[in-house]
Amino acid sequence: MSTAELKIAFIGGGNMAAALIAGLAGKLTAGANIHVVDPNPAALEQLRARYGVSSAPAADAAVAACDVIVLAVKPQSMREVAAQLLPLLAGAAGKPLMLSIAAGIRAADLARWLGGYEAIVRCMPNTPALIGLGITGMVASAGVSAAQKASADAILQAVGATVWLDNEALIDPVTAVSGSGPAYVFYFIEAMQQAALEMGLSAEQGTQLALATFVGAAQLATQSSEPVSLLRERVTSKGGTTYAALTSMENSGVKAAIVQAMKAAAERGRELGEELGGV
Repeated sequence: MSTAELKIAFIGGGNMAAALIAGLAGKLTAGANIHVVDPNPAALEQLRARYGVSSAPAADAAVAACDVIVLAVKPQSMREVAAQLLPLLAGAAGKPLMLSIAAGIRAADLARWLGGYEAIVRCMPNTPALIGLGITGMVASAGVSAAQKASADAILQAVGATVWLDNEALIDPVTAVSGSGPAYVFYFIEAMQQAALEMGLSAEQGTQLALATFVGAAQLATQSSEPVSLLRERVTSKGGTTYAALTSMENSGVKAAIVQAMKAAAERGRELGEELGGV
């Protein structure tokens, strides 16, 4: 089956689902091939009007008839969603691919809630997917076919790059690095804005300077074949202004704090799996 014929159901019509639908509808597959389930009528109406999708307030037979089911709900809701899907899947002619984007929910637990279901791909996208610049870590369970894996990859590549993992345990570090990562960037930008204000620049000037610096530096790092450490060194003349700033950060333990924070995020992802995956 070509990707243009893929029938895709979304359980959940929130921001990430909307970003994926925007990347898919009329590009990878027709909007008419996309079915969205969400209890929020306003969200469904917006998606229908914009992309031509079909919709329902609760999981229905149209979901089981799809080739791929994207589980785009909060981790705390996943077990309830699985219970709703279980009778529909039991009567399904084929075996739709389950594509879960919920943090912490382990494939083994989702498989158990779905009655031993084996065709599951866990994904961890991030919010830049909203503008087509996301990156998603992905891992396939043993029951996923090569064709299904290709379909999963095509779906997530509609909103950015993909990174496939061989070990599901690595999804938690991916969550810490890229899933939560945009918040770290926004946090640093906020600090730059605050510093700009305290040093006499206007809020508008501080915002413009901070945002342009992040965008430019990220693009430079992306387009350069050299490691970021070398790019950093080239901006850092000993005894200069950048040297003073980085020395202050090192003395304050900024890098160590960032590394520790990301490890805390990964650990929380692991804990979520244990908390939510209980029998």
